[in-house]
Amino acid sequence: MSRREGSLDPQADSSISPLPHLEAKIRQTHSLARLLTKYAEQLLQEYVQHQGDPFGLPGFSPPRLPVAGLSAPAPGHAGLPAPERLRLDAAALSALQPLLDVVRRHQAELNPRAPRLLRRLEDAARQARALGAAVEAVLAALGAETRGPPAEPAAAAAAAAVAAATAATDAGVFPAKVLGLRVCGLYREWVSRTEGDLGQLVPGGPA
Repeated sequence: MSRREGSLDPQADSSISPLPHLEAKIRQTHSLARLLTKYAEQLLQEYVQHQGDPFGLPGFSPPRLPVAGLSAPAPGHAGLPAPERLRLDAAALSALQPLLDVVRRHQAELNPRAPRLLRRLEDAARQARALGAAVEAVLAALGAETRGPPAEPAAAAAAAAVAAATAATDAGVFPAKVLGLRVCGLYREWVSRTEGDLGQLVPGGPA
């Protein structure tokens, strides 16, 4: 991305202000995203360790189950304007929170003696919500409208995603494990993408 797209230069983007409080908010949120990227990788590794064979075996390629209301960052994500990328990041993080809760509840039944995994899943759900709120605060500080779906349709979409995820867990142990793997993977992808998007707004960050 060019400096015009990713910097805090007010001449590069009239919606972005160089005020110190804005820079501090972006830096703080970027630091949180960077920390959660590390935690998300640890969660994914921990999840795989507790699923048994064939998870974690060399060459195992689980089916990429669709997750209702959520997909991986699109190939063209990086080419979007900064506010639009952050809106997508915030929406994905919001959708992930209830999905991670579904995965945690299923793992509590399958792996009740894996307290660290259950704690990581619980923490991830809370952290997804916190990071999403922080990204929305950055958008507000940038003067960008969130332009998300109205509250009721958004809540209905989240409920539908949770219902679909719950149905998948009820379909059997293996599909539920695959779904959990997919959700943990999406969590890692979106947190990492959020870190990258915020990093391009940090003064002195990548151009």
